[in-house]
Amino acid sequence: MSKSLLSTTYFGPVQWYQKLHRSELVLIEQHESFLKQTYRNRCTIATTNGLLSLTVPVEHDSKNDTIRDTLISSHGNWQHLHWNALQSAYGDSPFFLYYSDDLRPFFEKKWKYLFDYNMEITNKMCELLDISPKIELTEHFLPISSKKKDKNDETMQLVANTDIADFRYTIRPKQPLPDKDFNPRRYYQVFEQRYGFQPNLSVLDLLFCCGPESIFFL
Repeated sequence: MSKSLLSTTYFGPVQWYQKLHRSELVLIEQHESFLKQTYRNRCTIATTNGLLSLTVPVEHDSKNDTIRDTLISSHGNWQHLHWNALQSAYGDSPFFLYYSDDLRPFFEKKWKYLFDYNMEITNKMCELLDISPKIELTEHFLPISSKKKDKNDETMQLVANTDIADFRYTIRPKQPLPDKDFNPRRYYQVFEQRYGFQPNLSVLDLLFCCGPESIFFL
């Protein structure tokens, strides 16, 4: 049985949703410390001016705070800005209008905790992508990955003393670690003629561009 350990994400990248779809069991880490500049509170979209990171502002007063306790900042108008950015980037995509009513509430309703917000996003995205992963939340922090060679002599990241594939620190915006099972498949993108195909963007890019066929790229 394939098991994967993932961090929580804000409209995570295609790679993250591929793990969600292909794993028989997915554990979402809720006891790690919050890490800046990761997909835990940001996503990357393609715009007319190139790639753009959308970041959820958070408050964390103590280094001992877990991701489960990380608060969303009430300052600023970030939800309005994020929704405007999505409308501008994907308003002319094939499926933006089709899904906009499902997604708009995430940019209007207020959430207190980042983890709760992300989990509701994940559940909605699974519904829209038509995938039904088995998801469980970690009961405690799982030890940092150990490395192991598989039968093809590829290095795998595993949770220490388990057979759980650990992708918490593999899937990240900057300097991602090797992932032998992820080979981005090209799909139509709004600005591909201008910038070429941009792999592993937010799953929103895939959904707005491919709609019901998105599942075939996971």
